[in-house]
Amino acid sequence: MPSHRVFNFGAGPAVLPEPVLEEVQRDLMSLPGVGMSVLEISHRSPTFDHILQQAEADARRLAGVSDDYHVLFLQGGASLQFAMVPLNLLGPDAVADYVLTGSWAKKAVREAQQFGQVHIAATTEDEAFSRIPRAEELELTPGAAYLHVTSNNTIVGSQWPELPTTGGLPLVVDASSDLFCRPLDITGLGLLYAGAQKNLGPAGVTLVMIHKDLAVRSPDTLPTTLRYDVVAKHASRYNTPPVFAIYLAGLVMRWLLDSGGLVPMEARNRRKAELLYNAIDRTGFYRCPVQTGSRSLMNVTFRLPSEELEQRFVAEADQAGLVGLKGHRSVGGQRASIYNAFPEEGVSALVEFMGEFERIHG
Repeated sequence: MPSHRVFNFGAGPAVLPEPVLEEVQRDLMSLPGVGMSVLEISHRSPTFDHILQQAEADARRLAGVSDDYHVLFLQGGASLQFAMVPLNLLGPDAVADYVLTGSWAKKAVREAQQFGQVHIAATTEDEAFSRIPRAEELELTPGAAYLHVTSNNTIVGSQWPELPTTGGLPLVVDASSDLFCRPLDITGLGLLYAGAQKNLGPAGVTLVMIHKDLAVRSPDTLPTTLRYDVVAKHASRYNTPPVFAIYLAGLVMRWLLDSGGLVPMEARNRRKAELLYNAIDRTGFYRCPVQTGSRSLMNVTFRLPSEELEQRFVAEADQAGLVGLKGHRSVGGQRASIYNAFPEEGVSALVEFMGEFERIHG
């Protein structure tokens, strides 16, 4: 077993900033001035009041979120949001538009179809989701309840270069795997949600930003814990929230702010992605299945000439301390997830390994 930290390319739960892990380690037995672990404090205590309020304030600061939006911390991951969004926003006689760009978008569609009418506004499934639809390909339904998009497609490795304009239609965004990887203009968005375990924190908490005009749509007939208006009224504490996960996500957001915010973070992420894509495109030994204008900054996917070589690549990379590079089981290949917290030296190490692997096996 390794006695040192490896480079973790896993898609999620994913790498966390080392300064954050060190702070958690220092405070795990006893929070300063509290005398007990954050794992033990009451969700109604003044200590957690401060943790929750600070996490919300930092999320608002990073995303530029005004008082027109609720910032909520929920459980159930993005998968629960696949159901909560239509349950709260899609009335019995309304239509919701969805854009299909990958497996998670398809799951969101299947869930929404349980509760109302769904229209596929655009899809690139017939091209193996190798690109994001162009603006002119979107066929929006007049008067639709909302348009749903997945901003980054973790499995195939594609990402919207810019979120689509909707002409006033509420835009709902699943940003689970690229939230805060670049500056975010939430103005005009109806709802944004993100499971934390890829780019924001540990598994167990989901960040939701919802315009107050949408939150009031929640029907009284819904189970209480599934209503956005109830969660907002009780400041994310209608029931016991995931205290530790919120605490850690708060530390990650503070780390982002202390690092200069989202502008330098985007520059850093683009350097990492460019270095890796250049290595993939250099000779043809490696191949990226995603078209250039749609490639993700967070999840870089690539193939080798044969499945046998792909298996050998993953095994030898793992031995070299480059772990988590096996692609999703539904698509195969390799996937390097290089989220905000992933260090640039890790990408350099992978690129060096790729060059040597090609030299031997190419």
